[in-house]
Amino acid sequence: MVNSANNSGEIAARLDRLRFSASLKRLVALISLGGAFEFYDLFMTAYIAPGLVGSHLFRLGQAGFFAPDSVGFFVFCTFAGMWCGAMGFGFVADRLGRRAIFTVSLVWYSLATFVMAFQTSAPGMDLWRFIAAIGVGLEQVTIDTLLPELVPAEARGRAFAFNQCVEFAVVPLVALLALLLVPLSPFGVEGWRFVAIIGAAGSLAAWWLRRSVPESPRWLALHGRSEEAEKVMAGLEAKVARDTGQALPPLPPHDTALPEQGRFAEVFGTPYGGRTAMLSIFNLMQSIAFYGFGSWVPSLLIAKGIHVTSSLEYAFIIALANPLGPLLGFFIADRMERKWQLVSAGGGVALFMLLFAFQSVPALIIAFGVLVTLFNNWISFATHNYQAELYPTRIRARAVGFVYSWSRLSAALAGLLIGFFLQQGGTMGVALFIGAAMVVMMTTIGIFGPRTRGLSLERISR
Repeated sequence: MVNSANNSGEIAARLDRLRFSASLKRLVALISLGGAFEFYDLFMTAYIAPGLVGSHLFRLGQAGFFAPDSVGFFVFCTFAGMWCGAMGFGFVADRLGRRAIFTVSLVWYSLATFVMAFQTSAPGMDLWRFIAAIGVGLEQVTIDTLLPELVPAEARGRAFAFNQCVEFAVVPLVALLALLLVPLSPFGVEGWRFVAIIGAAGSLAAWWLRRSVPESPRWLALHGRSEEAEKVMAGLEAKVARDTGQALPPLPPHDTALPEQGRFAEVFGTPYGGRTAMLSIFNLMQSIAFYGFGSWVPSLLIAKGIHVTSSLEYAFIIALANPLGPLLGFFIADRMERKWQLVSAGGGVALFMLLFAFQSVPALIIAFGVLVTLFNNWISFATHNYQAELYPTRIRARAVGFVYSWSRLSAALAGLLIGFFLQQGGTMGVALFIGAAMVVMMTTIGIFGPRTRGLSLERISR
């Protein structure tokens, strides 16, 4: 007979009977702090680009695809590093635990970004940008794996919306820092360097705050570490009971499950192979819209004839909308089927990106830029939730790392392609490119995406 504390099926049932109380929300917020520096890092690329061009380290639009001094290649190095982090190191979280790699990934990013801030050549910037991005890619895989394993099934959508709200809250911050610092040279040092240093220091602070985040009890139980799993579960149950002032409901019926190790080959076998193919295509397409707009906002505005300083001001206003997307999505995250959220959001991005490209009036440019941002954010929090739901605990990190890595590869190539379309067709050329990607994304997810709303992770993964 299987000891109940060693039974991952029982642990899963105990997690799913919890209420999404203040203590669980605090855990989500702490987990999200590390992810906030993924967004700081990503959007820093966009907001310091005018400073990199102004300092004559990089060129915008005139250089070739793979020229080291091209802004497009700098963006490429960012996502190429994230691809390596997600694809090459995702297995670590399945083997060593979700929490175990938090420290490594954040410290890695912090140190590499600090070194990058002092580079004086484009090749040096590109190299350290690539190294820093490996840590960021590894961090996001861990977050996407741990988060659904700590919250009940009925609240996964809200948990990811809350997670993304915290993460996106850093985007206005980096936009404001760029607005204040990039046009200047405080103490004779170019302002964009201070923006990078602040990100490096902030990531270390985030690691310090997240030390109280527990390991996934699902992962512990699955690996036979029953006493540790029981300790984490008892702590979570006590906190939720205290928050709600009520006793926990009776434990629902659950399957018996023995500790087991997953194999990467499962990602491509039955029944997960079709999901892997679907999510790979989906991630290839969705990142073109998210990063194609978010990482290029100031440059897109400059291409519309807006002065560098004004473009940073407009970009800052647009960036203020970032936390609002997940915050608004919080109210529908668990009420609307995930796949249809993604289809609806993709249609919104395509429409509003096209309207953004048509505008010449500042107020309308900002308005449609905000709408593109809100719908991109909707795609983001629904994506991170959806792809983590479709695989079992034993291979979740490896599977998420694999399918999510395609978004990094896509974003790396999109950085080069958007630079090309921006040079050849201006903002409208970029809008048509993003719109075409959205059509493919919507078709793929709409036809082949399974339903997940309100179902336990164990039931979805069968």
